[in-house]
Amino acid sequence: MTPSKLIAGWREWGQLPDLNVEKIKVKLDTGAKTSSLHAFDLSLFTHMGKDWLQFDVHPFQDDESITHTCTSPIVDYRWITSSSGHSQKRFIIETTLKLGDFSSLIEISLANRDEMGFRMLVGRNALKGRILVDPSHSFLLSPSSH
Repeated sequence: MTPSKLIAGWREWGQLPDLNVEKIKVKLDTGAKTSSLHAFDLSLFTHMGKDWLQFDVHPFQDDESITHTCTSPIVDYRWITSSSGHSQKRFIIETTLKLGDFSSLIEISLANRDEMGFRMLVGRNALKGRILVDPSHSFLLSPSSH
């Protein structure tokens, strides 16, 4: 095992500081290639000649009392295949993910994850070379309280 890699639980509390999301429960999923964030009310606009998105995020599952309105430039628009085999074209943004003291710029697809157990899924591309996932533990990098 490489000592420079962090060991994380299969679920962690994360932050998306560029989007002003201070706390969101994330599932670290080595079976998913791309990270995904629950987003709704997406609105496309142009800023300084580039395509941007404005979108809303409910960071906590089953709690719509907290809404963050976020803006981000679009880095791509690509086909993503879900675990159920359904493909859809999704906007891709780039933002900073923090898990405890770990911080990294990652790509995230925006999707409706309302029916999923987690508002955010962190996939292999964000983890590889940096984080090992211990599926027998949770919240190794972050405290477990909401």
